[in-house]
Order: sequence, then C-alpha cells, then structure tokens
Amino acid sequence: MTITDREWIRRFAVELGVTEPTDQEIDDLLDLAGVAARASARTAAPISCWLVGRAGLESDAARLAAEKLAATLGD
Repeated sequence: MTITDREWIRRFAVELGVTEPTDQEIDDLLDLAGVAARASARTAAPISCWLVGRAGLESDAARLAAEKLAATLGD
C-alpha cells in the first residue's frame, strides 16, 4: 500500500502522539531541508529537521536560521 506524503505525516504524527504539522510548517521544513541539502550533503537535510525538533524551534524560525547559515557559507 502506497500513501501520500501528507498521509504518512498525519499517520506518523498520530503514532508519535503529536499534532501533525500545518501546511505552512511542512513548507517551511521542506525549504529548510532544501537549504541544508544544497549547502552541504543531502544527509544534512533530515538531520537538520531532526535538530529543529530537538531545539523546539518553530518551523519558520528554523528555516530562517538555515538560510542565515547557508548565506555565511557562500562567502
């Protein structure tokens, strides 16, 4: 059985006992993952998202932090 990404997220949130992310939070986290993957290796993307959870950051603040770090790496 194949399900959509959003359905996986919804079901996984239930499994973990947490509230599922909003569409905006998902977009922010996907943007953050993209920034991390482009600025480093692809493996940085999921681990960066995991770090956001550990830090307890809101998704928009985490995306901004990733963009700030990526901008400093371009120098």
